Amino acid sequence: RRSSDLTVGGDGEPGGGAAPGGYVQPTLGIGMDSCVIPLRHGGLSLVQTTDFFYPSVEDPYMQGRIACANVLSDLYAMGITDCDNMLMLLSISQKMNEEEREKVMPLMIKGFRDAAEEGGTSVTGGQTVYNPWIIIGGVATVVCQTSEFIMPENAVPGDVLVLTKPLGTQVAVNAHQWLDNPERWNKIKLVVSEEEVELAYQEAMYSMATLNRTAAGLMHTFNAHAATDITGFGILGHAQNLAKQQLNEVSFVIHNLPIIAKMAAITKACGNRFKLLHGTSPETSGGLLICLPREQAARFCAEIKSPKYGEGHQAWIIGIVEKGNRTARIIDKPRIIEVTPRGATSSTHDSNNASPDAIS
Repeated sequence: RRSSDLTVGGDGEPGGGAAPGGYVQPTLGIGMDSCVIPLRHGGLSLVQTTDFFYPSVEDPYMQGRIACANVLSDLYAMGITDCDNMLMLLSISQKMNEEEREKVMPLMIKGFRDAAEEGGTSVTGGQTVYNPWIIIGGVATVVCQTSEFIMPENAVPGDVLVLTKPLGTQVAVNAHQWLDNPERWNKIKLVVSEEEVELAYQEAMYSMATLNRTAAGLMHTFNAHAATDITGFGILGHAQNLAKQQLNEVSFVIHNLPIIAKMAAITKACGNRFKLLHGTSPETSGGLLICLPREQAARFCAEIKSPKYGEGHQAWIIGIVEKGNRTARIIDKPRIIEVTPRGATSSTHDSNNASPDAIS
């Protein structure tokens, strides 16, 4: 997986750099979302991450935004809201003709830059190469004080797990491609309509392009104990990775799976080929999985939906932290929360009213 996924201290043990006055600054090495490197000056830390991938949507502008959101998400998973600088990594496909390149690549670059600007940062450089495939990604860097980030290691028994974006992006993208593939479409057309697939695809695209910046800021407001972002390993894979990181002997238990509407039905119709209900379906630029104190979780979920943060922000209570051996699991029959795509007129209920008491 991505080279920025880091563990504490490189050897799995807490590490640190000495600061003036004997204070040991936190260090994060390979295994989690971003590296945290103590600097030689002033008790500051360098926090950095990199990520890149192949396109997943048809709109080049939106693909650029998604790529940028995905890179920044690693900083946001640390509770960092301000990025000092970004670099863009871009691979131009050798299979594209000149006209295709001149239309597609500037839109992708603009999408990336616009998302960076929305995140309060800018792209100052990068690298462009020719390759058989289009690839887009980047590097995000910030120099900050230790109070500006939250180490992903302090979950305690009794905490509640909160997720800030719905699952099912890979299923939605694939189902949309299957609209032009009669053999594949025939397998799912009895459980979903073309309109529902289109709505799910649009929801997935906008969800992937949404920055996790608001959630990162609220992590401080509501005293988050640990977090990670949900991407290539799926909700369960990243929950397991985060659980291994904890200083306390805890385990994560997931009771609820918020999924873009109809994507659970599609994965069942395909013989669970996506492993969505098992929690291992890859996501792109997914939400933050946050460990919050029990008394703060519902308030976090309500606050993130406030109009003052703009549209599109959601959160659901999906599980609990209990005493254990640093593992994560999904219960045998998790509750599926069908998340209605924005723009849909369906009355499907996507409430986050899974209170901490309801999943204990």
